[in-house]
Amino acid sequence: MITALALSPALDVTYVVDRLQGIQRPREVVRVAGGKSLNAARAAVALGARDVAAVAVLAGGAGADVADAARGDGVSLTAIDGATPTRTCVSIFDVGAGELTEIYERPVAVSAAEVDLVLDTALGGRDAAGDWFLLSGGLPQNLAPETVAEVVRRVRGAGGRIALDTHGPALRAGAEAGPDLVKVNRAEAVELLGCAPDAPGDLLVSRLHGFVSGVGRSSCVVVTDGEDGAWGSDGGEVLRARRSGPVGAFPVGSGDSFLGGLMVAFEASLSLREALPLGTAAGAANAQLPGAARLDAAMARRLAADIRVDSFSGASALTDQPSCASATT
Repeated sequence: MITALALSPALDVTYVVDRLQGIQRPREVVRVAGGKSLNAARAAVALGARDVAAVAVLAGGAGADVADAARGDGVSLTAIDGATPTRTCVSIFDVGAGELTEIYERPVAVSAAEVDLVLDTALGGRDAAGDWFLLSGGLPQNLAPETVAEVVRRVRGAGGRIALDTHGPALRAGAEAGPDLVKVNRAEAVELLGCAPDAPGDLLVSRLHGFVSGVGRSSCVVVTDGEDGAWGSDGGEVLRARRSGPVGAFPVGSGDSFLGGLMVAFEASLSLREALPLGTAAGAANAQLPGAARLDAAMARRLAADIRVDSFSGASALTDQPSCASATT
């Protein structure tokens, strides 16, 4: 089972217009249950996961729309009543210019009691042993970064496995708690590790694995690197997944779709080497359609079959190079 923990959900609206100027009648309008956790859950359903749930803090009309949309997409969603109306995030694709404008409201405040209720709901009443839970996206500003560490510890304590995709102080706190999977992009890894922006990908993922596994847990880490593919490590080897072909005009949600693909593969007990092609392909397929984590599963499977995964078994030696500051400072 895969369960998304949605502390910063949103109603995501995408408009496709002729140009971003004056009054426009959109060619297309797409509304989805958004926020990174719910996006990843939707992608997992699209890719064939049979049992995908979510617990989300929702309020107001937008919150009701998010709940309806998630359930309509096949996610078994439980709504926790929040005190502040759920935010709306807007993406506008200008067909004439081929450009995407994104307007994201900040995550609304969520109380510590509401976080506890999310976890109680997600973990209570069933055996969580071996199940995957995912926490993705930025925290509401009123929550301390340690909140993410507590989520990791509670899921691990209940026997579950936790995937983390966030940034900044929340990423540091969560990674230090020892999640089973950390999936971040290059910029987020660079910030955490104190590396140069152009640090080699194998160095980044090796350093990240060392940081996460420093708490004594055996973890997987993945660093997505835009058009240059993705890097991953399970401690045994460093891997790089690459693909060729069109990038796509709608990148919003590609990272979330990548995480959804990883979750589907790991839920099926596949290795990291086997999981990286599906994650990479899911991110690529997402970019072909407007609306986050709306993807053609058949296309993703076709793309996955052509993705090359190379091994960099000697990359761990690069951790001695002075390309990154100490991640603990």
